[in-house]
Amino acid sequence: MSVVAVFGAYGHTARFVTAELLSRGHTPVLSGRDAAKLEFAAPPGVETRVATVDDPDSLDRALAGADVVINCAGPFAETAPALIEAALRAGIHYLDVTGETIVALDTFGTYGDDQRIKDAGIVVAPVMAFYGALGDLLATVAMGDWTTADDISIAVALDSWQPTRGTLLAGARRAGRRVVFRDRQLEVVPAEEPAPHASWTFGAPFGVQEVVGQFSTTDVITISRHLDTPQVNAYLNLTPLKDLSDPSPDGPQATDASGRSAQVFLVEVAVRRGDEERRASAQGQDIYAFTAPIVVEAVDRILSGRTRAGGVVTAGEIFDPEDFLRALPFDNLSLS
Repeated sequence: MSVVAVFGAYGHTARFVTAELLSRGHTPVLSGRDAAKLEFAAPPGVETRVATVDDPDSLDRALAGADVVINCAGPFAETAPALIEAALRAGIHYLDVTGETIVALDTFGTYGDDQRIKDAGIVVAPVMAFYGALGDLLATVAMGDWTTADDISIAVALDSWQPTRGTLLAGARRAGRRVVFRDRQLEVVPAEEPAPHASWTFGAPFGVQEVVGQFSTTDVITISRHLDTPQVNAYLNLTPLKDLSDPSPDGPQATDASGRSAQVFLVEVAVRRGDEERRASAQGQDIYAFTAPIVVEAVDRILSGRTRAGGVVTAGEIFDPEDFLRALPFDNLSLS
């Protein structure tokens, strides 16, 4: 199979990514700036290569012989530009798993029309993760044969949230700013503007939940890039916000042999046009662990040519969304 470089390989999500790559027969090469942490994280027989984003030569050595690189290293504002440039020099595909909306906005803005990427014939796929890809795929399925929609809403329910250190640092860097899409424009809303609150009736096991609106998720960016709608609404139930405000110092706690936490998620998307509404939803376990099958499924499809677009893309743009979703290990998936 293919050689896949994993940068930031000793992080929490990256370990799930490495395990997923191995389970599918790929050859991962683990990279990052700390040699000791790399050796500790590496499964037996997996190669490690030390590299830092401020040393382009080290990045070139880290990507040598790889077919694709998955960037799992935050802060992504620092790592994404350096890794994309390294991928361009190597002529290989780039994917990342950032959930940082400001970074995603900058990445699509900076590289969206970069002719070098088109000339190289490679794919640059930011936010190929739980946030950014899953909602985009569900919305694309729900949109179906509609060419336009009056609005698209995505609502996320979590029964808990044991955030990683990277999630907490990303939240601190965002400093309360929110990326919203309204009137066909992406804009950054300052922290001083209060977020709206509402309620959302989720399916089991959540039911009616109070939610915060203008949830700053990368799905707002990915959906608005290719689905024709003037507004994307994003909601998160309030329960996990309490965990974010008083997080456990130990981060996510493993409850099974794979290392997954007990966290349950439910993502629902509603696409509205006039009096009609279409919905799609997905339920599973552990948002960090679930990023791994998303990004590795994307790698499989890119390397095997099962794509319908190239360049700088979102999951909904490049893949058959229904087929992709059905390949993921959900506890429940509804595409009605």
